Amino acid sequence: MNGAESLADAVIASGVTVCFCNPGTTEMTLVAAFAARPEMRLVLGLHESVIAAAADGYARMTRTPALVLAHQGPGFANAIANLHNARRACSPVVVLVGAQPRWHEPFDSPLSCDITSLAVPVSGWVRTAASAHDLSRDVTRAIAAALTPPGQVATLVIPADCQWDPGRACEPIARAESSRPPDAATVARAVAHLSGGGRTALLVGGAALDEVPLRLAADIAATSACELLVEAFPARLACGQGLPSLTRVPYMAEAASDVFDGIDRVLLCGAKRPVSFFGYQDSPRDLIPAHVHVEETVAPDADVVVTLTEILERLGPRPPASAPRAAQSAGVPTGRLTPRSVAATVAALLPNESIVIDEAMSAALNHLRYAASAAPHSYLTLTGGACGMALGCAVGAAVASPRRRVITIVGDGSAMYAVQALWTQAREGLDVVTLVCANRAYRILQMEYLHVLGEEVPPRAANLFGLTRPPLDWVSLARGLGVRAKRVETIAALVDALQAGFAASGPSLVEVAL
Repeated sequence: MNGAESLADAVIASGVTVCFCNPGTTEMTLVAAFAARPEMRLVLGLHESVIAAAADGYARMTRTPALVLAHQGPGFANAIANLHNARRACSPVVVLVGAQPRWHEPFDSPLSCDITSLAVPVSGWVRTAASAHDLSRDVTRAIAAALTPPGQVATLVIPADCQWDPGRACEPIARAESSRPPDAATVARAVAHLSGGGRTALLVGGAALDEVPLRLAADIAATSACELLVEAFPARLACGQGLPSLTRVPYMAEAASDVFDGIDRVLLCGAKRPVSFFGYQDSPRDLIPAHVHVEETVAPDADVVVTLTEILERLGPRPPASAPRAAQSAGVPTGRLTPRSVAATVAALLPNESIVIDEAMSAALNHLRYAASAAPHSYLTLTGGACGMALGCAVGAAVASPRRRVITIVGDGSAMYAVQALWTQAREGLDVVTLVCANRAYRILQMEYLHVLGEEVPPRAANLFGLTRPPLDWVSLARGLGVRAKRVETIAALVDALQAGFAASGPSLVEVAL
């Protein structure tokens, strides 16, 4: 047994059975070991940004790691943007990076670089394997590190000689840490705040966005009359008919001030304190006004269900449960195609238990306006702001949840960052419907230009934000990568395209002319 084989056995014994791959020469021994084990599903991506986003999507849906197999420092560098998004989503992801044999490092061959320096900014745990003998132990520690609450990226650099040299049988599986139990004093303070005078808001995020903690938060709100807010960019939010309705905190300071107007205190529940996405002149950096008391009630690594249950019990009797409302859809809108009408149409037609991935940029987060009227579904967003997440994230979500339909809403500029993901969707036969919101511009940059400089975009600057010379032909691009595609220019045509995509097997793409 060589080191790569011992690693593969340890990974499978740890319950990790999916690897998103873009391997190279220094990973061939690992490829051979994984390929010899039918329990391991190997999914090929044509760029490392795709496989990193896929592992993020898989981890968000399963709360367990997938592997990313990347080729040396440059391959890892290609993955960094989406590993950054995964870090911000607290996704448990394990990255395996092949490296030169240790005895070849002094020669400074063309692909050699400092992988550790690249890995540290996006990883919570980084290690370089020192021997084939210890490789199985190293990988189980990487898996345990990735699962450390609330979840993180763990990167293991594996020199080629540690893969092919003799290894040893699988080490005992390392166990991840458990979420921290609630602190009695913290619970008592939360109850006092919720029972006191003035207005209190419960800002939920992270693990608090699953169905069970959301219902507990809604019961707390009903008992204490507090307000429920949700972080601006949730990694995974349970929403739809029958689930609590939340007010999203905008990422722009000016809009956020309206949300917190009149609030006396904010209790953070799995969420971080919200700050402005960018630093602007003469705008507050902290989205919560200085006079508002802010307290962390549930830390991101704490047991959110136990904590909220204790708070609810301490608050006293719950109000009588109201009769469930009949499920009502807002219906398909009329008029022309706009970001809002697209979001309303998707919500009206959404299959039950779908997964919606939103990277529509300037049109993003319109979905939350209509999500409460849609069928129950999971909602994933661009947590770290690095473009190019959605198409690859859809790959991972579909692999993780093969019985659930995945709907991706993405801007045309953003989709070009990782268009190769469509090929993987076709290759794997994944049930993904992609809506490309084609406004033929980096519209978000036009908006930011106006916000920063206070003036309309002049022609020479606008040339850097436009996608019309030449226009992107998404139908041809998708078909060239093996995905069914059509362009729509009316709501009626969008309805037909969505219904056809939901009814068919495999991926499809709809170019939505905005």
